[in-house]
Amino acid sequence: MLREKVVWITGASSGIGEALALAYAEVGARLILSARRGEVLEEVKRRCGRSEQDVMILPLDLEKAEEMPSKVEQALGRFGQVDLLINNGGISQRALIKDTSLAVDRRIMEINYFGTIALTKALLPSMIARRCGHIAMVTSLVGKFGTPLRSSYAASKHALHGFCDALRAETWQDGIAVTVICPGYIKTAVSVNALVGDGSSQGTMDQAQANGMPAEVCAQKILRALAKKKEEVYIGGREVMGVYLKRFVPALFSRILRKTKVT
Repeated sequence: MLREKVVWITGASSGIGEALALAYAEVGARLILSARRGEVLEEVKRRCGRSEQDVMILPLDLEKAEEMPSKVEQALGRFGQVDLLINNGGISQRALIKDTSLAVDRRIMEINYFGTIALTKALLPSMIARRCGHIAMVTSLVGKFGTPLRSSYAASKHALHGFCDALRAETWQDGIAVTVICPGYIKTAVSVNALVGDGSSQGTMDQAQANGMPAEVCAQKILRALAKKKEEVYIGGREVMGVYLKRFVPALFSRILRKTKVT
């Protein structure tokens, strides 16, 4: 079913994105791999084991939303279509609200929200014209509830959830599927690269992240969810229960969250 389908993955240089690239290569998909670091993408491409014509390296910086139309033009120029866009790129945060500069808040929103929807909006007309396509957003469980140290990160992911709900309602008649993927603690470098209050990187691995689900396991769960065209999926360990506690017993969840170690 996926053989020869064109799958575009952002944030493909490491973590979940890299694991998704390898998983989709294994089932025969043609790939567009995007992230800021083209040289690292070349190594991911090599590990995919596909032919040169089946994998395109397309570096992009989500902080430069104005460049997304040209990136889409390049992708369509190479393959003619994109069957599945997986918006996986982004940046996290580890800082208290009182210690976070507004510049950091803005940067997180530019990368996680504006850059992501700019790419989606640039690609959408080609999917509508074909009356076929699938758009996936890798958000986070904190797209469903906020936790300490992640105020702007949570806000950016909440924003993507609202965008996807509207996108799904607007494009279902055009044959477009929209899936929101909410990972919890996955063993990646996301906490190492997370921004602290002054805009620098945290530089250390959170214990919860280090003990999280392997990225390869997460990728396989994402593949299965996307194959079924699920609207929303939660991936992780016990932290997934937060979604249901927030929904059904919000006051209790709020009290639990105050005492929970979130790093």
